[in-house]
Amino acid sequence: MLLIFDGDCGFCTTSAEWIERRLPDAVRVAPWQILDLAEFGLTEHDVTTAAYWVDPTGQTHRGHLGIGRALIAAGGAWRLVGQLIITPPVSWIARLIYSFIAKNRHRMPGATDACRVDLGASSGRPDEPA
Repeated sequence: MLLIFDGDCGFCTTSAEWIERRLPDAVRVAPWQILDLAEFGLTEHDVTTAAYWVDPTGQTHRGHLGIGRALIAAGGAWRLVGQLIITPPVSWIARLIYSFIAKNRHRMPGATDACRVDLGASSGRPDEPA
């Protein structure tokens, strides 16, 4: 299992470090910049506009669905939070919240100028935040 994040973004890095402290050692957390994205069927646009969770089967889960699965993997009370995030109707709200945060990540605590990205172009993925 792997959580992929944008290592150029201070907010994303801080968030990834937070979840990494809660995940079991068997789960990797890595910035996309050190990975072979083609191995996961991802593009640079994909990973600069959302975090991704790669499950044991190699399937990728974008945005709020990825974060929800990472929280499930963290276990304990986080498992319940993660399950709520990926289950309708809460997932519908989580998708909107994730989209808002992604669009405004340059305004979040720990953000830098590198956090600003153009989210105008869609990756075409069905699980992409609206």
